[in-house]
Formats: sequence, structure tokens, C-alpha cells
Amino acid sequence: MKIGIIGMPQSGKSTLFRLLTNSQSGLNGKAAIAVGKVPDQRIDRLSEIFKPRKTTYAAIDFVDVPGFAAGTGNNASEFFEKVRDVDALVLVVRAFQSDTVPAANGIQPAVDFNTIQQELLIADWSILERRLERAAKQRVKGGSAPELAVLEKCKAVLEEDRPLRQLDLDEEEEQLIRDFNFLTKKPLIVAVNVDEAQMQGQAYPQKDELEQELREKGIPSLVVCSQMEVEISQLEPEDRALFMAELGIEETGIARLAQAVYGDLGLISFFTVGEDEVRAWTIRDGFTARKAAGKIHSDIERGFIRAEVVSYADFIACGSLPKVKEKGLFRLEGKDYIVKDGDIISFRFNV
Repeated sequence: MKIGIIGMPQSGKSTLFRLLTNSQSGLNGKAAIAVGKVPDQRIDRLSEIFKPRKTTYAAIDFVDVPGFAAGTGNNASEFFEKVRDVDALVLVVRAFQSDTVPAANGIQPAVDFNTIQQELLIADWSILERRLERAAKQRVKGGSAPELAVLEKCKAVLEEDRPLRQLDLDEEEEQLIRDFNFLTKKPLIVAVNVDEAQMQGQAYPQKDELEQELREKGIPSLVVCSQMEVEISQLEPEDRALFMAELGIEETGIARLAQAVYGDLGLISFFTVGEDEVRAWTIRDGFTARKAAGKIHSDIERGFIRAEVVSYADFIACGSLPKVKEKGLFRLEGKDYIVKDGDIISFRFNV
């Protein structure tokens, strides 16, 4: 899974990138890509029990592009090209005050949100116009252009200054435009970057205005204190927990962001366990057991026989695999079983 981080200059998005990945952002206008480990207390507990040689958490690839300056017009499409292949976008808006990092146009998170939204729409217009022209030419020549009708639907939505994620399409229509990678079709999550005082006081400029707009548009959001959380992340675990409690932060930035991403994209995790490795696997909610097996290896999916399943809660209540078997809590499920979040699965297969 790949997440693009976008925002205005000096919004603190590169600090957020560092918080999420423990990596530096790109230099000289270059995009940076790094992996962030998704914390999961269930994996922590399973590792304590199995003491495996290796523990593998779910991971998210983050792409950080340079801050986008308003008013670039048609250059928007070229600028955002770096995040066209991502699965979702995180838009960082600045709320924090800083004398050393002044904001060119003041602290206006609601205004910044709308500015970036508008540039995303412009970028999609650029792609749409080219695709419409190409499809129309194919139709004139007597060729097939099945995507033309869908593109006309997209045009109608963009003409209303609405993002394409608000467009209801069936599965076939979605497939026809999937490769166009429209930016406003991608799930969007807003990260409000605050300072320490704002985090503790739970208040920042334009808060009510921004929250109301996000609610009306159905866009999930979270509040982060990137600079402070980066500093806290460098501390020893005991000190880290103390400082997070003082700030009223119950979970790390990446944990909160991962929850928002998983919820918005409809993602869940299942686990494989053993002495060699305890591992989390990320899949779409609704995946069958056979399809989930394919996340591990195509041979397991192809030769799928059965899935031996126990829920995380049942396993923890028992404390060990022998106890699970003793209580008859392992279930043998077929290829059409719908995997649930937290399932611990052992696949039986033959190739």
C-alpha cells in the first residue's frame, strides 16, 4: 500500500513524513519514498508468546513530495504526477504557530485545504480533457471508446467543482477509468498539524470551519503534533509514554494515521504465527480465505485446500495453540470463507 503526502510549503508534511518513516524527505525538489511500520499491539502480544526469530508488522509506503505553492495553475498536473500511482492521499494542513518557520499567508488550515483541493481538481481536468479528446477521436474513426460515457460522467462532476470520489460508478465503469489515476478519485485523509499548546488545548485557527467542511464532504481527519511527536519518538519507551500522556496522545502518529487509512480504504489484518515468524498481512475487508492466501504466495492460493482459523481474541484467551486445539476453537474453513480482522490463519495447500 502506498500513501502520498501532500500539502503547502511549511505545512510540516516533511516532518510528518519523518515521524511516520524515520526517514528524511527528498532534496532539491525530489520526491522521497520510505516505509513506515504499522504498530499493532496484537502483533506485539503474539511475538511475546511465540518468541519468533522474526516479527513482521504491516507496512505502508509513504511518498513525500515538495510543498505545493498556490497559483501554479496548469502546472498542478505535472507537480502531482509523483503521487498519481498511490492508493490514497494524506493532505497536511498547517495550524501550528512558529516564529522560526513563518507561514507566507498566515495560519489558515481551512483555506489551505480548499486551495489544495482546487489544484487537485485542476490536475484531474488536465487528464480528463486529454482522455476525452482521445476517446472522441476513436469514436469518429469508428473505433470503440467504451470509456467515453464514463468520462462524460466525470466531466459533469468536475464541472461542479466536486471531487471524483463523490461519483457513483459500478465495477465495470471503475475498471474503465482505473488506469487514468484521477487524484480526486483517491481516498483523502486530512492531517491537521498543530503545535504543543494547540494539542493540549484542543483548539487551533479555523478549527470549526475546517471540521464542518470535512464533515460535509465525508473526509476523515486526524490531529498531529508532528514536531513534538518526532522528538518524543527518539525517547526511551518509558519516557515516551509519559510525554505522550502529558500531551493527551494515546497512540503514535503512524498508529492513528494507519487506523484512518485502514478505515477509509476498508482494510483489515490477519496474522500468521510460529517460531520462525509472526506476521501481519493487510487485505481488503471482504477477501475470501483463498484470496487472502494469495497475499502470502500465489502457490498457496492456487493449491488452496483449507484454512485453519482462530480469532485473535480466542487465541489470547487460551494462551497457546495446544490450548486452542484442546478447546476445539480452531475452525476449518473453505475457500469462500470471508476473513475477519484479527484472524490467525494457517493455510493447507497442495501444488
